[in-house]
Amino acid sequence: MATILLVEARFYGHLNDMLLAGARAAIEAAGHKHETLTVPGALELPGAIALAARSGRFCAFVALGVVIRGETYHFEIVSNESARGLMDLTLQGFAIGNGIMTVENEAQALARCDPAQLDKGGAAARAALTLFELRERYAP
Repeated sequence: MATILLVEARFYGHLNDMLLAGARAAIEAAGHKHETLTVPGALELPGAIALAARSGRFCAFVALGVVIRGETYHFEIVSNESARGLMDLTLQGFAIGNGIMTVENEAQALARCDPAQLDKGGAAARAALTLFELRERYAP
């Protein structure tokens, strides 16, 4: 049984609750344990995962958050840089599921976050578990 760390950017609490519910259900269905760590926003997700990974306590990570386009360029910076940071860590061998929703509006976010609809939190958890299993299979 592995322990998976869910790292959530708690900017939109009501949406994150749905992402967390989907991720937790997927991890529990796979027979694993989970813990949750909260950070202020999506830009903090890669750094928090990198810091938590140093503990050696977690086999995989799920990054969860919602970035909704606003009136400024900030959306692109947050979306692109958080994804880049997670990809950099993944290429270093960390098993990470990217569950950061980057959307135009709250209606799109609701559809993606809701476990009864698109369940992107669950999908991100399953992706992290798949990468964990691949790492275990191909580890030297």
